[in-house]
Amino acid sequence: MNWHRRRVLKTGTLMAGALAAGVWSRPGRAQASPVTKRIGLKNLHTPESLELDYFRGDTYVPDALAAIQVLLRDYRNGERHPIDPPLLDYLYDVAMAVGVDPVFSVISGYRSPQTNAQLREHSNGVARNSLHMQGRAIDVRLAGVDCAKLAGSALDLTRGGVGYYRKSDFVHLDTGFFRAWRG
Repeated sequence: MNWHRRRVLKTGTLMAGALAAGVWSRPGRAQASPVTKRIGLKNLHTPESLELDYFRGDTYVPDALAAIQVLLRDYRNGERHPIDPPLLDYLYDVAMAVGVDPVFSVISGYRSPQTNAQLREHSNGVARNSLHMQGRAIDVRLAGVDCAKLAGSALDLTRGGVGYYRKSDFVHLDTGFFRAWRG
């Protein structure tokens, strides 16, 4: 076959048009589809719960993040703090790893510095610079999943902190560096 300049240009133009139109793609490569991430949270200290899409397409949903901030506020004094969106992704991914809907019971979300100090006075298991005070940590249970399995699945993701509190039956997850402990 003889490839003349005109033929090369014509073929290149056709291929570029097909790629742009999504008609032709590389074998084995799926077309990107819009992503929606939905999460359910039930605050065990208040009567509040929510189930909402917190991520759509390629962005976090501002109204959803605002609602989550309200639900995860320090229930002792009402103080609110923005919640780190990757923390929500961590929860979502852990639930996907165990194969259940991401519907979590929340023991502790955001903690004000005052609340954290009070809790430290009564327990040696509360960190002085807890990531709870930055909206980067959460203590949870996952509906229908044993906490040991939840902690194990979080560890398999090898990201953030994972604390397993067998006696109190909850798992701590945070967006700090990867580490693990038992309480």
